[in-house]
Amino acid sequence: MKSLLIDTTTNMATVSIIDDDKILYIFKDKIESEMASKILPIIREGFNCVNFTLKDIDKIFIVNGPGSFTGIRVGVSIAKTISWSLKKDIIPLSSLELIATTKTDKKYLVPLIDARRGNVFAGIYDSKLDVVKKDALINLEELTNNLDENYELVSYDNIKNAIKPNIDILKIIAKHKNDESVNPHSLNPNYLKLTEAEEKLKSN
Repeated sequence: MKSLLIDTTTNMATVSIIDDDKILYIFKDKIESEMASKILPIIREGFNCVNFTLKDIDKIFIVNGPGSFTGIRVGVSIAKTISWSLKKDIIPLSSLELIATTKTDKKYLVPLIDARRGNVFAGIYDSKLDVVKKDALINLEELTNNLDENYELVSYDNIKNAIKPNIDILKIIAKHKNDESVNPHSLNPNYLKLTEAEEKLKSN
């Protein structure tokens, strides 16, 4: 099974091409701005490197949030277009679950994405990526006050006591490779919070 994984939910963008249990290509680096114009050439470069075309892949794994509003929209739009136009299976993944693939000696992983104003997007996963606490928007202090030494904080952001992620793409794909494909038209970003415009509208 040949797969394409796209994650643009944070400024640490990831694009990977996988053939069964082997990573053929991976890009993982910071893209601080202009995600929309930069990610497509990266995808194109990946396929050139492995001598594949988009038609050769069987599945698209798209990380659809939570994270950056703009980044999520970019990745989801690209994945939906490929899926619809080439009739490829598409499977959404959580950005927090992807971060939780980081190896640790602790019993539980707590992936975090800074959501500003003292809040984070967070979930809690065990070593098998089973959900202990569902992804949510939560106050960071409230979350960490209820954790003990069995929990490892993991984040790309500068969060106290958090280690940096070292994601394991094969691990998350192995878990979700048999997930049922979703209709690309019904695949939506998983923002977990309102946009600023929606918040202002709601408060009026």
